[in-house]
This record gives sequence, C-alpha cells and structure tokens, in this order.
Amino acid sequence: MTERWRERLDRVAGLLAKEFRQILRDPRLARVIFIAPVIQLVVFGYAVSTDVWRTRTFVVDHDGTQASRDLVESLTAPGYFRVVGRSDRPADLVRALDHGDAVIGVEIPPGFATALRDGSGAEVQILVDGTNSNTATVAQGYAERIVQSYGLRVAGTAARGGVDLRERAWYNPALASRDYNVPAVVGALILLVCLLLTSLAVVREREVGTLEQLRVSPLTPGELIAGKTVPFAVIGLLDLTLVTTVALAWFGVPFRGSLLVLFAASVLYILSGLGLGLLISTISKTQQEAFMASFLVFMPAILLSGFMFPVSSMPEPFQWLTALNPVRHYIEIVRAVFLKGTGIAALWAQFVALLVTGVGLLWFAAWRFRRAG
Repeated sequence: MTERWRERLDRVAGLLAKEFRQILRDPRLARVIFIAPVIQLVVFGYAVSTDVWRTRTFVVDHDGTQASRDLVESLTAPGYFRVVGRSDRPADLVRALDHGDAVIGVEIPPGFATALRDGSGAEVQILVDGTNSNTATVAQGYAERIVQSYGLRVAGTAARGGVDLRERAWYNPALASRDYNVPAVVGALILLVCLLLTSLAVVREREVGTLEQLRVSPLTPGELIAGKTVPFAVIGLLDLTLVTTVALAWFGVPFRGSLLVLFAASVLYILSGLGLGLLISTISKTQQEAFMASFLVFMPAILLSGFMFPVSSMPEPFQWLTALNPVRHYIEIVRAVFLKGTGIAALWAQFVALLVTGVGLLWFAAWRFRRAG
C-alpha cells in the first residue's frame, strides 16, 4: 500500500513539475497570472465607486443673505458638490437640469434667514436629476444631511424639539465605497483567474493532442485531474496574496480580521473556481470556446453575488438562486474579515456553503472529465 501511494505521488509530482515549467516558460501566461490581476484591481478600485464627489450643482438664491450664502458654502465645503451656476430665476435651474449641466438644483426661498432665526421653519428646495438613480440617491442623501446639519447648527437643538441626534457608522466610519468594493474585487479576480487558467490549459492540451498522450500514460484519471488543477490552485493563492497586498498597501483598505480565516475561505473558494474551469473544459473543444464559456459563467456569477447589487433587493427566486453561488458566500466572508474582523464562529454558514459547492462542483467536473475522455 505504501509503495503504491509513493508511486502515485511520484507520478503526480512529475505532472505538477511539468505544468509549472510550462507556465513559467510562457511569458504571456505569466503576465496574465501576475500582472493582469493587479491592473484590474487598480482599475476596479478607482472606477467601481458609489461615492459622489464634486456633483454639479445649480443654485437659485432668492434670499441673498449671509445665512443663505453660508448654506451654499456648507454644501460645497466637504467636496461633495460643486456650484456650476447661479441665478435668481427658477427657470434657469430647470433649464440646467434639462440640459444635463447640473445634477442637483438648490433653491433658497426669500425669508430663509428670518425663518431660521425665529425658528418658524426655514425651507430649502432640492431638485435632483434622477436619470442616474444611484448618483441621484446618494447626492440627495448628502444634500439633505448637510442642510439639516446646517439648520441644527444655526438654529440650535430647540428647533429640533430638544433632540440632539448624532449618527455613527460602524466598521466603515467614512462610508467609503472603496473599502466595501475592493475586497469584493479580490473575489472576482480569483474566480476569473481560476476559470480561465483551468479551462484554457486543459483545452489547449486537447487541441495539441498531448491530453490523449496523458490519458494513455500510467496516470489514473484522479492523478491527471490533480496534476492539472493543483498548479492553478497554487497560482490562485499567490494571486490572493498579491491583490490583497495591493488592496492594503495601495488603497489603504482596513484589514481587521485573521489572515488564517481569509486563507481557509480562499482555499474552499478556489475549489469552486477549479471545478467550474474543469467543467468548462469538458464542454469546450477549442480555447476560443473555453474563453467565451468562462465569461458566460463569470458574469452571472458576479451579478448574482451581491458584488454590485444587494442580494436583498433581488426578486425572491433569484435570492434563492444566489445560495448556490460560491462568489456570494466568499464575498460575504471577505468583506466581514476585512471590515469587521469577523471569525469563523460567525461565518460558519458561509464556510459550509463554500465547502459543499466547492466539493460538489469539483466532483461533478471530475466525473464529466472522465466521461468526456
């Protein structure tokens, strides 16, 4: 028994050495593995953001007092809004919104300063271009909070019924969308690398005929699958280390959890990526087919993961469907580990889901791989 297992390990080790030599010998593949994920992380980190900065704002000030000017200054000081036009006619504000010259319109009525001083109820009208619903919602929320804070500061707590309301956001105090999005990008990049490398590598072997040579060698189907997938699992972990380092050092994303928890979740997650890549290789005859099939799998997996849109806002059938998506569970773990410092005790359900989906996908893909041969 011991001798037989030693022979198996020797055969798998030989295949692993051959795979690593082939990977390192191809400079294009090395760029895809180590350079492309960093570039993608930087691009996604800056481009994927729900923060609103320097939003174009048009102001109509009918009051013309120091109080109204201070209100406008309060809106623009944090950097969320940028005044692109002023007028004393409401029609100019509507025209600016219609032509896309402004996203936010602020109209301050006459008597604003007087109403603010005597506590009779000062009013400010905010008009929002709702063409981009996300930008409009965020900008409207910023404007409302700034106006309310200004009124509270000037008029005092008496105008608010004696209530001093103070809000604090836990785990992400600045409410920076980058701190929320960048950890999720890590999960997306690892899935993409595992999908492409596994599916393309196996299909390439089939195209050049070397896969058939491996099948007639002393290697068993299990040893062949291990030899073709383990190198990419190692590469996935290396990419995890690389992009996590960039996320922490370049973007300054906080990391409050345990590296061991992140590593354990990543191992289970990579099983799913390898299983999906191997499954794609069983239905693809050419590398072009494998490439297209990888993206056909990748995009729905990302859209149904909570990466861009909250799962709770999806229709109920799709919420049930996301339970089968390993990307959803991994992103929940990564965000919790990065921002909250959550441990396995609170994330056991996600770990179990990753284990079940990872082992199930890899088993099914291996079964299909044997039958396809």
